[in-house]
Amino acid sequence: MKIARLAALFFSVCLGTNTAVSATLVSDVKGYTLDEAGKLITFSSILIEEGKVHSLNPDLNSIDLTVSETIDGKGQVMLPGLIDAHGHLLGLGANLLEVDLRATSSAADAADKVAAYAFANQGQPWITGRGWNQELWSDRAFPRASDLDTAERSRPVWLTRVDGHAGWANSKALEIAGITKDTPSPVGGQIIKDAEGNPTGVLIDNAMALVEVHLPQASNAVFERQLNAAAEHLLSQGITSMHDAGVGRDVYDFYIKQALHGEMPLRVYAMVSATDPDLMKILAKGTVRDAKDFLYIRSVKAYGDGALGSRGAALLEPYDDAPNQHGLLLTQPESMKPLFITVINAGFQLNYHAIGDKANHVALNEFESTFDAIGGSELRHRIEHAQVISVNDLPRFATLGVLPSMQPTHATSDKNMAEDRIGQERMAGAYAWKTLLESGIPLPLGSDFPVELANPFYGLHAAVTRQDRNNQPVAGWYSHEALTLEQAFRGFTLDAAYAGHMEDTLGTLTPGKWADFIFIDRDIFESAPETLWQPTVLATFIAGEKVYEK
Repeated sequence: MKIARLAALFFSVCLGTNTAVSATLVSDVKGYTLDEAGKLITFSSILIEEGKVHSLNPDLNSIDLTVSETIDGKGQVMLPGLIDAHGHLLGLGANLLEVDLRATSSAADAADKVAAYAFANQGQPWITGRGWNQELWSDRAFPRASDLDTAERSRPVWLTRVDGHAGWANSKALEIAGITKDTPSPVGGQIIKDAEGNPTGVLIDNAMALVEVHLPQASNAVFERQLNAAAEHLLSQGITSMHDAGVGRDVYDFYIKQALHGEMPLRVYAMVSATDPDLMKILAKGTVRDAKDFLYIRSVKAYGDGALGSRGAALLEPYDDAPNQHGLLLTQPESMKPLFITVINAGFQLNYHAIGDKANHVALNEFESTFDAIGGSELRHRIEHAQVISVNDLPRFATLGVLPSMQPTHATSDKNMAEDRIGQERMAGAYAWKTLLESGIPLPLGSDFPVELANPFYGLHAAVTRQDRNNQPVAGWYSHEALTLEQAFRGFTLDAAYAGHMEDTLGTLTPGKWADFIFIDRDIFESAPETLWQPTVLATFIAGEKVYEK
């Protein structure tokens, strides 16, 4: 289907649903938004026409418009709908529908949860789950297949680590994948083996595909269940829009189908996976933007390295706590240039996953080289995570116009292991939000759900305090990189919209933009910083329509 036909279909769907002009007044609110310059402003009422903001604090006597509905805000705090600039939508949905291992305290505890889930789901051919993190267990050791064999022997079990960069298999899953002591680790991946050379059951990064290729094929029915589960959760957290960091052709087609039928429950800015075999065909179709902004596809997600917790993040120098390891480059240097040129020549934004300082360095080098060769810097390319950066590379983001798309709760989750991994000296360029922002580059913020919890107020709290939700450490973790609340708020609103080329219609409650907003139970701008994670979302609206109520 040609892109012009797609656009026409999207437009016709929207025309068919807007047969009458309506105006809604929301009164008696304690409203906060940013203006177009990014300055925080307040308002007490808002007028909505055809799903978009008509005016703030309107003088109804001077407006030639009939108000057909009035919503009494009852003095509640109103904010723009929050935008998560990096998440995994169907991954969250799957996580909500499978074994949740986030709160496990040991490999044995995780195995107990698997056993309970397996017993309750006898008909499932595979037992899947996500969320384990050995860094939170007392022994801080990777788990083993034998741990899972006690929970389930007859069916394969596959459990993804919390960061999505490692997987834990039972013996049955290893058998199905044909992984033995003679199986070599693939490029960009590692099969963890014991002293005798036998696979332990943990696979890192590209090695995960050895098992995942055998998982049951997903269908549109599965995608729909995952989408609905994820959307229900996100809307309850005050998130009205999110950037989906890596979708394959099957999900790309599914999203387009949902948008055509008006069945996207929240706004999605989708990044096409660079590893998808149909990438060239997708690029040839051009960008896709639903006239109602429920779906926008104009970016590609590329994969530079793994994660710090599994020592897959690519470092310029060895890990401090593993001197024989440098991490993994998932996209090899010789493959970067053709990928960058292909994506940017197609007019797509390129969003490059880079956590370690080596991955960030080679990505910045490739952006610079590509811009010199073919241009394209205006496409607002991004480095996703930008977590550990060489101090010399920090100013290059602003110089090149490459956006650091960062997740504040990664810092508070990683604080117990990050310095062990990279040492104190390299921490000077790690989780450097304030330094990057003050260099003159917008700072879109997100959560990386389901790696982290999706609640955006957790992200605001972490960004401002550099503390976990137990207020630790007392003085904040490398607190000189903390943001002000206004800066963090901008990261989850206007800067996130800008990073998705959508600041024309999203990110603020200003005239002409979609009336996406939330009511919360407290005023975050008058709250103590340590309580910023505590608000409850009372109601969520998209285009002036209520989509969630507590």
